[in-house]
Amino acid sequence: MLNGICCHFQNTMYVIFKMMGFYTEVERTTHRGRIDIIIKTTDYNAMEIKLDGSADQALQQIHEKGYAEPYRKDGRKVFLVGVNFSAVAKGVEGWKIEE
Repeated sequence: MLNGICCHFQNTMYVIFKMMGFYTEVERTTHRGRIDIIIKTTDYNAMEIKLDGSADQALQQIHEKGYAEPYRKDGRKVFLVGVNFSAVAKGVEGWKIEE
């Protein structure tokens, strides 16, 4: 059930960013894992979503698995965004951004 809730939040984010006109990918597979969502604008934004975890844990996963590294090669800024959703509050509980 929790996996379904996380998928719901991920799909909602996908639809919102797609409707805003951004190129959006979900579950981007890398050799070290899957990136939850990537939004490409004039800058790249790598995002990791956690359910009932923390934004810090999401950012830690981005760093540990090297999710942003392939996107650093094209010269655009990379923003790392860790988002935590709460199953109890049914919404975003916290987020952090690193440049």
